[in-house]
Amino acid sequence: MRRKPKELTNETATARLRQAGLRPTRQRNELAKLLFRNGHRHLTAEALHGEAVAEGIKVSLATVYNTLHQFTQAGLLLQVVVDPTRSYFDTNTVYHQHFYHEDEGILTDIPGPDIAVDGLPTPPPGTEIKRVDVVVRVRKH
Repeated sequence: MRRKPKELTNETATARLRQAGLRPTRQRNELAKLLFRNGHRHLTAEALHGEAVAEGIKVSLATVYNTLHQFTQAGLLLQVVVDPTRSYFDTNTVYHQHFYHEDEGILTDIPGPDIAVDGLPTPPPGTEIKRVDVVVRVRKH
């Protein structure tokens, strides 16, 4: 028997936004509810916009992009750039890396301990390494 996806309530979305230091506008609430209702996922701005339109939420693609970037800045999402024209937004903010399935255009998680990065350069004076992102590109043979 398949379980119905857990719905994120408006109160939960509002609390999550406030906790991240964001003002819970109507559009932010609606997009947060879509983003976080089905557990961890990777999606593009276009995919989230499509979900919003399908749910009857009136929001422009530009607003979706702006909101995703605000959520990323607030620590609610990670942005994963797979090429100069495509970014995914990841609801799982715990340290991990990704497989990018080039044939299908999808991103999947690699658990944190499965990749080790050695030989990191010394960062420039006055800076520190914040994060190292690894995207392993795969394709069917």
